[in-house]
Amino acid sequence: MKPLQDLVRPNIWKLAPYSSARDEYSGHEAHVFLDANENPYGNQLNRYPDPLQRELKQRLSKLKGIPADHIFLGNGSDEAIDLLYRCFCQPQTDNVVAIEPTYGMYKVCADINDVEYRPVLLDEQFQVTAERLLAACDNHTKLIWICSPNNPTGNSIAREEIVKTVNTFEGLVVVDEAYSDFSRQQPLRQELQKHSNLVVLNTMSKAWASAAIRLGMAFASPAIIGIFNKVKYPYNVNLLTQQQAMKMLDDPFEIDRLTQLILQQRTQMMEAFRLLPICQQVYPTDANFFLARVTDAQAIYDYLVGRGIIVRNRTRVQLCHNCLRITIGTRSENDELLGALRSLNA
Repeated sequence: MKPLQDLVRPNIWKLAPYSSARDEYSGHEAHVFLDANENPYGNQLNRYPDPLQRELKQRLSKLKGIPADHIFLGNGSDEAIDLLYRCFCQPQTDNVVAIEPTYGMYKVCADINDVEYRPVLLDEQFQVTAERLLAACDNHTKLIWICSPNNPTGNSIAREEIVKTVNTFEGLVVVDEAYSDFSRQQPLRQELQKHSNLVVLNTMSKAWASAAIRLGMAFASPAIIGIFNKVKYPYNVNLLTQQQAMKMLDDPFEIDRLTQLILQQRTQMMEAFRLLPICQQVYPTDANFFLARVTDAQAIYDYLVGRGIIVRNRTRVQLCHNCLRITIGTRSENDELLGALRSLNA
């Protein structure tokens, strides 16, 4: 890895971050707050939240096995994705490399930040080699994006190829593990101590059933987390989100139970989907969804919309022609989808 200063945008490296009122008295107990121009009357929502979400990070640290100073929390994973561009990529100069197809926000944020986006097409098994990823890089490549398990394909990218990429690339390798709770593959976040250029993303939106609260995580070295904290908005995670996240963390065994239920339903759904006349192929998955090639994705999608059932039509995505992405729902939702598709061919 290059020295961090050589990777960070020069203006960001020199940036003097905004210092909020709640940052300045850190380390001391207080009970009278006359520093932040808040309304003193209210119902516990009149005060600004902890800008660094310390209590929540401590809770997550125990659960994830990651030191608290290696954790960044944001408004969904999308905030961390955007921050990586804003902190490390010089507009109109630097570029990033990513697998293709993959989560669309990597390219959207590249376009917003005026950074060249270099896609590397997956093979027919939806895999990629470190050699092909590195061949797309040059001296101005700052980030490599790898979503594993990948969206929309559902499969995990070969771990040995990810590790080889991390060990060889001189910039930052970002591994998005949003769906890792549904996979048997060991999360790469557990290897942060070995790789100073590794950034791992995670979220409360999937296995933790909390998409509405918009809480994303980035795990990285304290030095990289410090850069994020310089640039993020002062109170980027609101109090209600922090409180609901801690409430969800109170019962991790219930989340494990629901995750296992989703995995059971996933197996049953994929087996049933293969038997449908419209189905041409169901692809392997390590996520809470699966990708299926069908006879006419657009027509089937439109038919399901008319029945009030929404799936994702991925037919315009590279390698996904005539493919639908099916999220695993409740048993009744899954049965309704299958029933509608069986009626289509009755």
